[in-house]
Amino acid sequence: MDGKRVLVTGGAGFIGSNLANSLAGDNDVIAIDDLYLGTPENLDDAVEFHDASVLDDDLPTEGVDVVFHLAALSSYKMHEENPTKGARVNIEGFVNTVEQARTDGCETVVYATTSSIYGSRTEPSPEDMPVESRTGYEASKLARERYAEYFHHHYDMQLAGMRFFSVYQGFGGAEEHKGEFANTVAQFADKIAAGESPELFGDGSQTRDFTHVDDIVRGLELAADERLQGIYNLGTGESYSFNEMVDMINEVLGTDVEPTYVENPFEVYVHDTKADYSKMHEATGWEPEVSFEEGVERVCEPYLDN
Repeated sequence: MDGKRVLVTGGAGFIGSNLANSLAGDNDVIAIDDLYLGTPENLDDAVEFHDASVLDDDLPTEGVDVVFHLAALSSYKMHEENPTKGARVNIEGFVNTVEQARTDGCETVVYATTSSIYGSRTEPSPEDMPVESRTGYEASKLARERYAEYFHHHYDMQLAGMRFFSVYQGFGGAEEHKGEFANTVAQFADKIAAGESPELFGDGSQTRDFTHVDDIVRGLELAADERLQGIYNLGTGESYSFNEMVDMINEVLGTDVEPTYVENPFEVYVHDTKADYSKMHEATGWEPEVSFEEGVERVCEPYLDN
């Protein structure tokens, strides 16, 4: 992408700031964030930042060519603490942002949905498999997908919904401010580096398709460049258990910290995830470039420098 005016919502957050900074070298980038889980410190000086909510009436959408809508209450726990707020931010905020952008002439939107709607699967999950919403968070993301269909059919806009799989970067990146909501890779590495035992739910056999944020950012940019329409997975197609992850972190750090196993506190919990990214690959040529081994090394690198 080059020479475009771009709006990134949730732009001071983890994924949003990585995207905004990546785009800012060749584009005019505006980032909005209400700072619930974001901080302007994540952003390069080249990014124009607005402390604003996606529920506001006067978003900076004038002249925008592409909207990347990443703002959300982005976890099951956040949403269940206040389901009404979750629905307002995740659904109304999406509609409000897209409608303002549309009114100002923008026809291309790339937005975040979620892979958790696939439930627990050890086999790769394709976009066309049946899904259901077992949580308010999942319901809000499915609602986005349905509203995206509406904007496409009613206004001929192009809206690509990206189902992310367990995105990580590490506290040395832009995750530290998320605290307990950061990816487990970041949290576990930080604890192990400090000699503390990470807490694993159950027996630690649950698996995730851990996808590095650099690969996610490339996927988002490609979706906009190609003006994709519909739903696309962004994941590696490989899964690792939490036990395997802890072993890998220990190996890189040269430590031998044993995890602590605790009872799973969540009523609804996805035990296993794995992406089928063939649709995205066929549409754009995208494929993951950062292996989990390399990703863990990147996460651990700042601790080795100390």
